[in-house]
Parts: sequence; structure tokens; C-alpha cells
Amino acid sequence: IFHYAKGQPYIDDVGSFKERMEWVGNPRRKDGSIVIHNLDYTDNGTFTCDVKNPPDIVGKSSQVTLYVFEKVPTRYGVVLGSVIGGALGLVAVLVALVYLLRHCWLRRQATLQRRLSAMEKGKLQRSAKDASKRSRQAPVLYAMLDHSRGTKAAGEKKAKGAPGDSRKDKK
Repeated sequence: IFHYAKGQPYIDDVGSFKERMEWVGNPRRKDGSIVIHNLDYTDNGTFTCDVKNPPDIVGKSSQVTLYVFEKVPTRYGVVLGSVIGGALGLVAVLVALVYLLRHCWLRRQATLQRRLSAMEKGKLQRSAKDASKRSRQAPVLYAMLDHSRGTKAAGEKKAKGAPGDSRKDKK
């Protein structure tokens, strides 16, 4: 279906691949690749590649099998990669969720601690204000009168008292 000679690619004018084939190889890099476009189920088959460079090189023939599928078959590597990627993604989501919950919990604890500290500070300030108010007030003196001596003297005065000393007498 294809051959390369004298530095030029030659595509056969006959056959099913004649207008769908493209040379993409590079002999300097020892690459003899071709691309067949618009594959069909009838293109399935085994193809032989034979390299000859007369007079000194005669290579072994090799075979290439071409399978045409309607959909690209799922390879085991793709399935395994998807499973591993999904598991790693799930672990990453769980780690992120745990971090987020812990961050929120610590933030809430810090907020509660600040509120508690503010309340305690407010109590201390109120007690300090109360203490300062108390210190501004005039001191309260507690005195106790000793009525024991004064009671006898008052009773004696009443007994000795002249008429008209009492209020009843004045009326």
C-alpha cells in the first residue's frame, strides 16, 4: 500500500487506502510511520512491513495488526487511573472537610473565649467602678450613744422637775 524509495514516499494508486493514507515518518530518525484516515470496519487486518535497501541491507519482515472499533476500548490503565484518582479525590475532600470543621470549631471557641473574657473584664470594671463610687462617698460613721447614764439623769429631772415642764402642763 506504501513504499519509500530514493528519498520520496510513494502511495499506491490502487487499493482501499489510496486516498486516505499520509506519510508522517522521517528516515533520518529511522521512522517509517504512516497515518490512515477515516478507518472503517473493512480496514481490519494484518499488514506486513518489509525493509529493503539493496544491495547491502535486507531487513526482517514485521507484522502490524490493525483493529478498527466503533468506540475506543477502555484500557485497564484508564480504569485503574480513574479508581485511584477518585479515591485520592475523596481523601482530599475529606481532609478539606475535616480542616474546615476544625477551623470553624476553633474560631467559635476563640469567639466564646473573647466573650467570656469581656464579661469577666466587665465585671472587674463594674466592681472597680463600685469601689471608686464607694471611695467617693463620705465615710459613714457608726456611733452608739450610751444611754445608760443619760436615762437616770432624765428620770431624775422628770421626778424633780417643776410643774409646767412637761408638755401636758403647758396646755
